Amino acid sequence: MKLKCLAACLAGLSMTATVSADIGVFATSGKTMNDHTFIEQGGKKAENIKKILANIKLPAGFKIDLYALVPDARDMAMAPQGTVLFVGTRKDKVWVVSDRDRDGVADEVKDFAPSLSFDVPNGVTFSKDGFLYIAERNQVRMFPAAEFFYEGPDVVAVDIVAKGELIPVEEESYNHTARVVDIGPDNKLYISLGQPFNVAPPEKLDLYNQVGIGGIIRMDRDGSNREVYTYGVRNSVGQDFHPVTGELWWTDNQVDGMGDDIPPGELNRQTKAGQHFGHPWYGGGKTRVADFGYDQAKVPVDVVHPAVETTAHCADLGMVFYTGNKFPAKYKNAIFSAQHGSWNRTEPCGARVMVTFIDKDGKAKMEPFAEGWLNANKEYDGRPMSVAQMKDGSILVSDDYAGAIYRISYEG
Repeated sequence: MKLKCLAACLAGLSMTATVSADIGVFATSGKTMNDHTFIEQGGKKAENIKKILANIKLPAGFKIDLYALVPDARDMAMAPQGTVLFVGTRKDKVWVVSDRDRDGVADEVKDFAPSLSFDVPNGVTFSKDGFLYIAERNQVRMFPAAEFFYEGPDVVAVDIVAKGELIPVEEESYNHTARVVDIGPDNKLYISLGQPFNVAPPEKLDLYNQVGIGGIIRMDRDGSNREVYTYGVRNSVGQDFHPVTGELWWTDNQVDGMGDDIPPGELNRQTKAGQHFGHPWYGGGKTRVADFGYDQAKVPVDVVHPAVETTAHCADLGMVFYTGNKFPAKYKNAIFSAQHGSWNRTEPCGARVMVTFIDKDGKAKMEPFAEGWLNANKEYDGRPMSVAQMKDGSILVSDDYAGAIYRISYEG
C-alpha cells in the first residue's frame, strides 16, 4: 500500500511540485534496521536538563518541557501530517523524532537514511505536499514521502542541486556552512549561503554576487531557474515568510572582532528581490567596517538597514512566524527566534528565545521571551539554535549544545 501511495504521489510531481521526473529507483543498499542509531530518551541526562529548565523564565501562563534528547539539534521541520519531526545538524546526521502517543514527549529518536552520507545537513524543510528538502554544505536533496519511509535505512533521494554545485568547490570552508532552506509563497526554494570570511575581501565580491555566496538564492523546486534573491548578507541561519504579506524576514550574524558592543546583530525585512543589506561595507546595522578600507570607500549599492538591531554577538539564528491559535492573541504573526549566545564577548549574552512583534506598518520590536540558559556563573547551560511550530500550536526550541529539543506550551 505504501508503494502504491508513493507511486501515485510521484506520478503527480510535474503538476504539484515542479520536481524532476527522475526520482530514482526503490533500490536497497544492504543496510538493515540494525544500522540505525537510536538515542536513548530519559535517564540521567534527561533529568539534568529538566532541572535546568526549571530555571527558565517565561511570560505568565507559559511552560517549558523537555521534548526529546537529540544530539547536535539544529534546524527543524515538522512533517505535514504531524507524525514526525526532522532535525538537521552541523555534523553528518539528520534525526527523526517520533511522538506516536501525542503526549508532548518523544517516544523515539533515530537517524534518517543511514544508507546515505550527509555533510553538514543543517537545513531541513517540508513542502505542503510532503517532500522533504535537506540543504547541506554543498548540496541540496529532496526526499519524497520521507514522513512515511523514514522507518527503514533506504529512501529515495533526488539531487536538486548536485554535490559540489551549490557553491564553487574551491569556496567550500568549515565556516558559515550551515544552510537553511525554506519554501516561499511562490513555491520556490530559498537557500541561505553564508560567506566563509569574517569580512569578505574585495577580490571575492564579484564571484560571490554571481553565485549568491553571502546572500540568499532562490530556485524552482526542481533546481531550475536559480537566481540571487538577496545580497549583502554575512551569515544568515534563520528565515521565514510573513504569513500575511509574504515578505521574507531573516536573521544575520555580524562581523566579529570589532568590540564587545559593536556591531549589532540583525533581523531583516526584505520587501522585493535583489535588495542589498550592506555587507561588507557595513558590519552590522549602520556600523562601517575598516577591513580592506571598506569604511573609507563609497558604498556602491543602495543598502536596506535592519528592521531590528540586536545585542552585539548574541548570535541570532533560527526563527519562525507564529501562526497558531494556542498562544494569546498578541503573539499571532509574531516572530520567535533563537539567540545562540556569544563566543567573543567579555560579558556573555544570548542563550535565549526572543519574540518580535510587528505592527501594521511593518515596524518591529524584539524582546526576550524565554531566558535562563546563561546561568548566574555566566556559563551556558544550553544554547537555543532554532524554533519550529507544532500542529497543536506549541513551539519547539532546538539546542545543539545540550543536545535537546524543548517544547513551550501555553496553559493560561
